[in-house]
Amino acid sequence: MRTPQSHTAREKRSHRALEDLRIPVQAKLAAAWTSFMFLCAYVDIIAFFKPGVIVDILAGKVFEFDVSQTLLTTFLALMAIPIFMVVLSMTLPARANRITNLIVASVQVPYTAFNMAGESWTYFYGLGFALEVIILALILRYAWTWPRTAPLATMATSPDRETVRAQQQA
Repeated sequence: MRTPQSHTAREKRSHRALEDLRIPVQAKLAAAWTSFMFLCAYVDIIAFFKPGVIVDILAGKVFEFDVSQTLLTTFLALMAIPIFMVVLSMTLPARANRITNLIVASVQVPYTAFNMAGESWTYFYGLGFALEVIILALILRYAWTWPRTAPLATMATSPDRETVRAQQQA
C-alpha cells in the first residue's frame, strides 16, 4: 500500500515536471510557415523606414521596377506561397505534405537570397535573410525527418491481431 505524500512534496514535484506533448509535424510546419510569412512581411514593412523608400514609391518606383499592376500581382503571388503553405501543411496527406514542403522550402531559399541582392543595408537585410533561412532550414528538417509508421505487414504479426484487423477495416 502506498503512503500518501504530503501536499508539499506533490507541489514540489509538480513544479519540476513539465508535460512535454508531442507536436504533430503538420503543426510544426504550419507554425514555421506562419513565422516565415510574418518575418518576410515585417522585413518589407520595416524597410519603409529607409530614407527615400516612400519617396520612390510615391514616384512609382519599387527597387528598380516601375509600380504596375503586374509588379504588385507578382508581389502578391510570391507572398501567397508561404500563406498557402500554412494551410497545405495542415491539410495535405503526409506524403504529399512532405514532398510539397521539401520542394517549396528549397525554392524559397534562393528566392530569399535574391531579395537581398543589391541592397546597401547589409546588416538589416543580412539579418532578415539569416532569420528567414533558419526558418526554412527548420521546415526542411521537419519535412525531411517526418516520422514513419511501421508497415502493415509487420503489424499483422503483433499479438493483438484483432486490433490490427479492426484498424485495417476502418
